[in-house]
Amino acid sequence: MARPRKEYLSPEIVNQGIENSGPYAGSLSFSVRVRRSLPDFLNSVNLKYVKLGYSYLLNRSIYFVAAPVVFVIFGTQLGKVTFSDLWLEYDVLNIIFLLGFLGLFVYIYFDLTPCPTYLVDFACFRPPTEFKISNEEFVELARKSGKFNEAAIQYQQHVLKNSGLGDETYLPRIVFRPEYRITLRDGREEAAMLMFGAVDDLLATTGIRLKDIKILIVNCGILNTTPSLSAMLINHYKLSHKIQSFSLGGMGCAAGVTAIDLAKDLLGAYPGSYALVVSTEIVSFTWYDGNELDMLLPNCFFRMGAAAVLLSNHRLDRWRAKYELKQLVRTHKGMDDRSFNSIQLKEDANGKQGISVAKEVVEVGGRALKANITTLSPLVLPVSEQFHFFKSILFKSNSKKPYIPDYKLAFERVCIQATSKKVLNEIQKNLDLTDEYMEASRKTLEQFGNTSSSSIWYELAYLEAKGRIKKGDRIWQLAFGSGLKCNSVVWKALTTVKQQNRSPWNYDST
Repeated sequence: MARPRKEYLSPEIVNQGIENSGPYAGSLSFSVRVRRSLPDFLNSVNLKYVKLGYSYLLNRSIYFVAAPVVFVIFGTQLGKVTFSDLWLEYDVLNIIFLLGFLGLFVYIYFDLTPCPTYLVDFACFRPPTEFKISNEEFVELARKSGKFNEAAIQYQQHVLKNSGLGDETYLPRIVFRPEYRITLRDGREEAAMLMFGAVDDLLATTGIRLKDIKILIVNCGILNTTPSLSAMLINHYKLSHKIQSFSLGGMGCAAGVTAIDLAKDLLGAYPGSYALVVSTEIVSFTWYDGNELDMLLPNCFFRMGAAAVLLSNHRLDRWRAKYELKQLVRTHKGMDDRSFNSIQLKEDANGKQGISVAKEVVEVGGRALKANITTLSPLVLPVSEQFHFFKSILFKSNSKKPYIPDYKLAFERVCIQATSKKVLNEIQKNLDLTDEYMEASRKTLEQFGNTSSSSIWYELAYLEAKGRIKKGDRIWQLAFGSGLKCNSVVWKALTTVKQQNRSPWNYDST
């Protein structure tokens, strides 16, 4: 017999005001509204994800455990030998052989030890002022376009009111034209403006030579052209014919972290290289001009944006890089039908294309988040927190909820993808994060909207602009994507980041 599917519901008491008529006239009226929410992270923990996290930790620790042991043994024996002993008891050939063996050991160790991945710098593109749009203007243009019925207009107006988006986000107004139809030409033009703008800022900031870029990765969820978006960049900047280029499509908002993971692996295969990662989404291709409510949500949240990131595994780049990659965990729930179908590109009954967002997306996204952070926890939490966490699992009682780890002890800064105000509120509540930890996400949502995979970089740029990044700080970036995916990446600040000249947050509102 199949096990019944568990629904995660959240009750909410709503004050309806004073009754005007009927037997209860003059008294207050209340109703109880039940809605889907994130699963309670405190109630259940899947131990297979804990085991997975510890397997990551052990695999990466072997190099750092073995080396000190060998060096201590070798150093102890070498300490017993004086210079006179070497000179009197060993001939020059033996001394050369000994030093050669030591040099060979050091070379093999550094050759076998994975070289750290450094984030040299990154840049986020701020679109021109003429693309700014307020929520009121959005609704007005949507009504004038004649493409939406009144129910669709009212729905988008209601969503925008509670979205957390401000009145200075960026959107191409061409989508509101009555005669507008999605074309590859418009998509390529928008992609060129966003990607070239971000890369230009990055090149100006880092001063890197184009010929030194050996790896190029571009991720964009909806627009996939032929030639590819990565080919557009190669052609525009005349990059080397030997460059390793990749275009990731259809992977949603989590694809930015996926691209970082791919770049890390490629840098391991091509040591001493630079990798350029470009993350964007083309709003003119995500736009939906029909009346299906589940397909109108992306219209309200998605806005223009792009980020370019320069990665390196040159050991000497540690001295000029901003961050070092410490952990990266990817979780994919595509084996579950509800997760797989929660976000998908489809056509409505009238053949109009758009992104459908199911009602249970918050619930299934919460499950992916729980699995992801359960795997991440052993890699980042202090030993004391892990002890309390395991004690609560092994000796929990029915009268007590399991102990939830304090993630504020693992990270100084958090960049959670700016999806929507509701999702950010749910994550803050479940992870017990303070308003300060959520500030970058909320400010990015207000100023730039949901820029998809580049959102977490606008948030990190916000922290830099506010002078919040200090040397040694650990920054957690978290993103969700269709499939359904939840990806985490943790960086460690190698320096105290000063005010950036080319920050998207440096511009005034005029």
